[in-house]
Amino acid sequence: MLGNVLLLVLDTAFGFITLMLLARFFMQWQRVSFRNQVGAFVVATTDWLVRPLRRVIPGVLGLDLASLLPAWVLQTLFVFIELSLRGAALNGNPGALILGLWGLGLLEVARMAIYLVFGVVLMSAILSWVSPHAPAAPVFHNLSAPFLRPFRRILPPIANVDLSPLVLLLVLQIVLMLLGGLRGNFASLLVG
Repeated sequence: MLGNVLLLVLDTAFGFITLMLLARFFMQWQRVSFRNQVGAFVVATTDWLVRPLRRVIPGVLGLDLASLLPAWVLQTLFVFIELSLRGAALNGNPGALILGLWGLGLLEVARMAIYLVFGVVLMSAILSWVSPHAPAAPVFHNLSAPFLRPFRRILPPIANVDLSPLVLLLVLQIVLMLLGGLRGNFASLLVG
């Protein structure tokens, strides 16, 4: 029972930091201003890690790898901790172990990125209905727009109701199911 409590606390801490790092990555990628409450919170919670890493990890093609790589490392570390605390008999082959851990860490980052997009799209839709002039509305709108754009091209509004968020959320659910299947493949590399 103590192991489960420890896993819950670690999952919450690692998950929170990973989500903030991914939010920072997405905000920089989409060139969303950090001069708002959401941006200030993201910077305040990640600067301690990202700023020193920027000295050694350069950005590539406008992508902030100093935000993305630590998210991957954190999730890989959490996967290792989780498997160790659950008593999994890890494979003795170091190459397969490293590949499996890296793969699972990458899948966890992808899963968390999908959950982040899910939340951003939901917040954008809710704010557009309830309070379109809220200070945070432009942040969520700008973050969700690139993901919604392909669906808006295919699916026009029906009676001035944009259904593209619903279609995107359905596609994200399908991708989460596919990631779950891939997780089993990488897990088989670890347990031997």
